[in-house]
Amino acid sequence: MAHSVEQLLGVLDLERVTDDHFRGLVPQLGRKRVFGGLVVAQALVATARTVPDRAPHSLHAYFILAGDPKVPIDYEVERVRDGRSFTTRRCVAIQAGRPIFALFASFQVEEAGLDHQAAMPDVPDPDGLPSKADIATLFPNRFPPAMKAWFDGENAIEVRAVDLARYDGTGTPNPVQYVWIRATARLPDDPAIHRAVLAYLSDLSLLDVTLAAHGRTLFQPGFSVASLDHALWFHRPFRADEWLLYAQDSPNTAGARGLARGLLFSRDGVLVASVAQEGLIRPMSRPAPT
Repeated sequence: MAHSVEQLLGVLDLERVTDDHFRGLVPQLGRKRVFGGLVVAQALVATARTVPDRAPHSLHAYFILAGDPKVPIDYEVERVRDGRSFTTRRCVAIQAGRPIFALFASFQVEEAGLDHQAAMPDVPDPDGLPSKADIATLFPNRFPPAMKAWFDGENAIEVRAVDLARYDGTGTPNPVQYVWIRATARLPDDPAIHRAVLAYLSDLSLLDVTLAAHGRTLFQPGFSVASLDHALWFHRPFRADEWLLYAQDSPNTAGARGLARGLLFSRDGVLVASVAQEGLIRPMSRPAPT
């Protein structure tokens, strides 16, 4: 993850090489691979810059290879279709001449129509939940070292978990989890920036719910975990620098893969986006296929 909102905005401001070719930088954070949410967000920015007159309503993507954080990422956009109501773009992310990620995005002119949404779950308000600072001071020995290290670091995205018990081993297995999430500083008013930041944060904690069904967390060793694909639908306007409830569940794990789903609600209960992702959930004790 980016250390600050300023750094995140910097890496989302892609260099335009040609009309359909963009280049994105990767924050140097000491990670072994590029955070998947960054690639999703940068690819969305690249496609959106070729569609100036309408907003994206959905994207569907596959992670092909792990990205190298030491190398910039080239994004090549294909203008698949420009219709009267919908525009389709395909984007391939490339490093060292090899595709590492592919995305299709669809854009739509603003239209009126039928309107309904799922109800927001009844969960505690984020102001009543422990912040990162609270966790560091109030529970210094309660959580595993990997989780403490994550909370001790500076991040562009703030996360407050509704149920902290599952992270210290006292919770019960449950394929449902709720987290409040937002950017840690105010963002520019441009809706395109808020969509890119939401795409970025939509990859956070999502696969963790597949492990929650089995009483495990991403902060515990024993599993090789990686995103395989990602789908995101934008429903209504929102701000990514205001609290969003990320309601997540996992309907299935099988074949060393886990499926996770998420609904993102604004604080006043408006459903603003939906997410789905399948990821690799491979026990480390089993040798990887050659």
